Amino acid sequence: MHQQNGENPMKNHALAFICVTFLLVVLVAPVHASVSVESTVEDNVYVIYKFENLNSTIYNEVIANEQFNSSTIPQIIVKNLERQNLARVNYDFQPNMYDDATRTVRVSFYLGGSDIISFTVNRTTLRRTYQVKTEWRKFQVNLTSSFPPIDFAQSFSEPVANWQKTNYTTGGSTHPTFYYETKSAGFLGTLSFYFILPTAASNIKVEGETITYEVPPYFEDVFLGSPFLILVALIIIIAIVLVYRIIK
Repeated sequence: MHQQNGENPMKNHALAFICVTFLLVVLVAPVHASVSVESTVEDNVYVIYKFENLNSTIYNEVIANEQFNSSTIPQIIVKNLERQNLARVNYDFQPNMYDDATRTVRVSFYLGGSDIISFTVNRTTLRRTYQVKTEWRKFQVNLTSSFPPIDFAQSFSEPVANWQKTNYTTGGSTHPTFYYETKSAGFLGTLSFYFILPTAASNIKVEGETITYEVPPYFEDVFLGSPFLILVALIIIIAIVLVYRIIK
């Protein structure tokens, strides 16, 4: 008997199995990666981005990528805001941290300035009312040149007014918090974002992308608003006048 020319069905099945396995490894495995953002609000905003459980290839490329450093993300944020004529912004950053065991990249920095956070003081109650603008979270960043940029503008496009209001416990203190979670269609899986307010925050409101809340009086506000300060000032002035007369 003669073997007919043509493709071997067993060989085709084997190739198909290898291709499917390869696609599963390439497309499914990286989805274990995730991004979490903690934005802690005080008199400025302390921000921590954690890129966790990255694919080993991506993780190694991020470490070797000189274009992605400690100031990359805050600089992108500032430039984006400047294009919106929001120039009253400042930042300070800390060195990136890398955890080889979990293939995690930690980026942390401070944001400040009146186009990020501002407050007014009620002269009657001396309570402060803060306004926190949150649009700065919408930007794109490249971890490496080999992979598409992470589009936080799209992932976190939902207005903060629609985020879940919850409590977040850290350092033994419970903070009112706005929380949002979404899934990525790219090499990242879950993306989550926390806006963590001061423990004492009350009368919390959100309009669109701006969070407003009140806190009890600060010591300096109480001191500056106290009649005692005026009395002290008068005593100092009288003392200066008396000393001047004695010397004269």
